[in-house]
Amino acid sequence: MYKLLFLFLLIPTFTWAQEKKLFVEGVSPNLYVNHKVQPKENYYSIGRIYNISPREIAPFNKLQLEGGLTLGQNLKIPIGTEFFQNGNAEVDETFVPVYHTLKDKETLYRVAHNYNGLSLETLKRWNKIKGETVKKGTTLIIGYLKVKKELSELAKNGIGTTIVSNDVAVNQVQEKNIQTEKAPDKKIEKTTTPVKTQQEPDREATNPVKKAVEPEVTITDAKKESVKKMKGGVFKMIFENQEKKGEQVKEEANAGIFKSTSGWSDSKYYCLHNIAAPGTIIKITNPANNKFVFAKVLDLIPDIQQNNNLSIIISNAAADELGAAENNFNCLLNYSK
Repeated sequence: MYKLLFLFLLIPTFTWAQEKKLFVEGVSPNLYVNHKVQPKENYYSIGRIYNISPREIAPFNKLQLEGGLTLGQNLKIPIGTEFFQNGNAEVDETFVPVYHTLKDKETLYRVAHNYNGLSLETLKRWNKIKGETVKKGTTLIIGYLKVKKELSELAKNGIGTTIVSNDVAVNQVQEKNIQTEKAPDKKIEKTTTPVKTQQEPDREATNPVKKAVEPEVTITDAKKESVKKMKGGVFKMIFENQEKKGEQVKEEANAGIFKSTSGWSDSKYYCLHNIAAPGTIIKITNPANNKFVFAKVLDLIPDIQQNNNLSIIISNAAADELGAAENNFNCLLNYSK
């Protein structure tokens, strides 16, 4: 009877460990997850759950390690040292997903940008997202916590020992994806073999944003020619529909350029803009040669010094199509409010 009662009392703890999702709070690199103290837990047992030293937990919560904890007490567990978006774990470790809940008017690009400049392509692949927008309240994997399999109850939610940043975490190292790319001032051809490699955020100081990457779209040979003939890109029809419904805005702009894998073969062009809402299609015209493209707005322009005086930032594939060889250039914008 006592054994049955003991097992019954343990069931809630084990259920909590199996079902609990880790929702991240804070701003990189000072990220943390919330933890409610369970029966018989202390700094050391909690530290083992999250693979964090108890000497980090106490001061992070402005507490004394010697003071102990009380049942139901809320703690902030700093995960910065064990938060990963690529890399390998030891054989006795595993990676556990860490989630972010999408807020009102928050875009996928903004989430990726806020968490260590994670590529948009990686964020979409981790969460099996095909489009550009998702609903408010959606939970998104934005990284992984590395824990010990034998010491952490969270290990039951582990997904493997390797994270490839442009793919989901896997149990074994996958083959590398090899891509060759020419300079952005020329049309490029991409060759892909069935192997994968991880992508690091672009750190070049000359780029106006860290890196905005859209997943490449596989296009059959039968469709490639029709895509190439689509003047201005595939978002032209959406632009025309928006043009019929909304108030038209025309303006001159100083444009910057960001790097993206999208647009070179699929004619999907993207941009960042502070006025047009995400999803709006902007017609961008280069007055020097009257070439134009239709670009979909991903998000706002990041508020950093190197983006001062820029009204729009477009993908390098769009800039190439416009014949814009420099990082910043003048253009004309046309879109619907």
